[in-house]
Amino acid sequence: MARAAAHVTYPARFQLIAAMNPCRCGHLGDGSRACGRQPRCGQDYQARLSGPLLDRIDLAIEVPAVSPADLTLPPSAERSTDVAKRVAAARAFHRARVEQLMSEANAPTLPPPRCNAELDGGWLEALASPDSEGRKLLAQAIERFHLSARGYHRILKLARSLADLEAEPQIRRVHIAEALSYRQMQAGL
Repeated sequence: MARAAAHVTYPARFQLIAAMNPCRCGHLGDGSRACGRQPRCGQDYQARLSGPLLDRIDLAIEVPAVSPADLTLPPSAERSTDVAKRVAAARAFHRARVEQLMSEANAPTLPPPRCNAELDGGWLEALASPDSEGRKLLAQAIERFHLSARGYHRILKLARSLADLEAEPQIRRVHIAEALSYRQMQAGL
């Protein structure tokens, strides 16, 4: 942090979970109520978030409003315990892959990452390299959406996590495509 003549560094490992309305009144895109200033209201409201801030957000998705009828239905989503089991299996898959790489002679010299969010440098290159079709799609996305280096690395880390959830040793095109779909706010998709 830089203020006046002083520079201070604070540890900042955290997970940001945030939500925002599509516009100031919250009705942009709502089929039952209209935003009085659309589309300008949404553009002005969303422009308040800077590009560099959005570039640091890994997952950004639009969540439609829940209809009154849907509120009375029983939940159809996966149970939390089932999700926790899938995440634990993915993390075990990650640990096994890191341990295997550490036993090889060409292992990165950096401390081993505990999760894919910590992949940097040699670890990112060693563990998050997509197949040829995935590389092609990623190259197209870089060109089309003007991805920054940070955005590129975040897509690789997320794609690695998606592959881990499927116990896939190789990041495939489908994982890159899904990771790109979660950056829709940043890319203007």
